[in-house]
Amino acid sequence: MEKIIQFDKQLFVFLNGLGSEQFDGLWLLITKQLHWTPFFVFVFYLLYKKVGWKHLLLILVSIALLITFSDQFTNLVKNSVQRLRPCNDLEIKDIIRIVKASDTFSYFSGHAANSMATTVFVFLILKKYYKYAFLLFLFPLIFAYSRIYLGLHFPGDILSGYFFGALFGLGFSKLYTVFRKKYFPESL
Repeated sequence: MEKIIQFDKQLFVFLNGLGSEQFDGLWLLITKQLHWTPFFVFVFYLLYKKVGWKHLLLILVSIALLITFSDQFTNLVKNSVQRLRPCNDLEIKDIIRIVKASDTFSYFSGHAANSMATTVFVFLILKKYYKYAFLLFLFPLIFAYSRIYLGLHFPGDILSGYFFGALFGLGFSKLYTVFRKKYFPESL
């Protein structure tokens, strides 16, 4: 396990070191969920076009529950594992670029888990309607990478967040499908 942690730190130092001061502002914008609002509105519009209002409301409620579950589970793990963020890790903090600091724990990334969970969930709905629905996965890739760039998460935090997020998105997709078939059979 120690070798994995050391590799994770080395990979982080390399990826974080690729950053440049001139792009810091851009990555600070990318890391804020609010700045993704136009993208979210566009995705909800695509959903609405294919499924209608009633079904879209069910999707939005499902996403809200999914994010709540994912976020709470992530915080439970973070507070149990208590891995320091790169910006607070005494072994590397003096050799990395710290664009943003935080005093919360690092493992695993809530940004990665939530973005992957919602992307998997929405992708599983949209893939039958849109050939290029897989492009939705650019969102969690860019969004979560911002956390490495800024000095807030190790790559292992991101990959673990992706893994759990994908599981949560898949699980909620199954629950959503069962609920939809039971209470909204006309939407099939």
